[in-house]
Order: sequence, then C-alpha cells, then structure tokens
Amino acid sequence: MAKSRVQLGKRGEDLAAGFLRSAGCDILTANYRCPWGEIDLVARDGEELAFVEVRTRRSVAYGSPQESITRRKAGNLVATAQHFLQNHEPFEVDLANACKVSNEIQWRIDLVSICLTKGSGSPQIDHIKYAVQS
Repeated sequence: MAKSRVQLGKRGEDLAAGFLRSAGCDILTANYRCPWGEIDLVARDGEELAFVEVRTRRSVAYGSPQESITRRKAGNLVATAQHFLQNHEPFEVDLANACKVSNEIQWRIDLVSICLTKGSGSPQIDHIKYAVQS
C-alpha cells in the first residue's frame, strides 16, 4: 500500500477514535488482526461492544466510504469480531460486566466514514451504528 494511503488511513483512524471518545465511547484496542482480517477499532459504547470499521476518503469521486464495504468485507468483519469475542473471554479488556447479558456480550459492527475534502476545513465524520448485520 502506498505511503500516502497508509497515512490517510492512520489519520482517519485517529479522527474516528477522537470522535468516538467525544461521544462517550472507550477505545479498547486498535487494529485487531486475525486470520480473517482486521478491525480498526474496538470500543465500549455503554453496554455494547462496538467493532468499528473506519473508511476515509479525500473525495467521493469513486463512491462514498459506506459504498466501499463489500459483501466479502462485511463477512470478514463479522468473522473477525467473532474471533475477538472467542479469544477475549472472560475478557481481559475491562468491560465492567456492563456488557454481560446471559453470559453473552451485546455487540455490533459500526462504520465511521470520514471525508477529507480539500477546502472544506474540518472533516465530515459520520457514525453508522449496526452498519453490518451479523
């Protein structure tokens, strides 16, 4: 991947983490990797665990960030989230038992889309909860 794309992605993840923190989420980990893929951010949002895919664009000339999540990518996100859940029981991350519901964790996959268009000043950030259904 080109250096500029890596830098764009890192900037987007940093912006998304700041945005989620300002919305009251606790960031538990970033860039969780397993054989099925990567989750950009794992956050606690109240009583739920949010697996967050971050998509950053400089323009929407080739489609919006939301449109860039293919069926295959969605499947990989679900598999990666499930891998995280299976490998973190009884949860080394402190969820303060807030997510426990009948020994199950309530979780979702979100999308944070970031558009960094030239001349617009601040980035446009959209948070879509339950963007991918398991």
